[in-house]
Amino acid sequence: FREAYHEELTRLRLAKEVRSLRTKKHLTQEGVAEKAGMPQSVIARIESGERSVSVDTLGRIAYALGKEVRLV
Repeated sequence: FREAYHEELTRLRLAKEVRSLRTKKHLTQEGVAEKAGMPQSVIARIESGERSVSVDTLGRIAYALGKEVRLV
């Protein structure tokens, strides 16, 4: 249970961070998706926190937002 809870919190924090970075840069979901080479619906699902995201997809989104992914 503890592990599932931790994974859920991590996913929700990631969703909030992606949305926050996108809005600070005055970008739409569509704009980020276009820069990342993926459908807008992927960005929407990630921002909603309803789905996990692969490292590859996260890297593409980070690049589109001018950030980098650091795994700790």
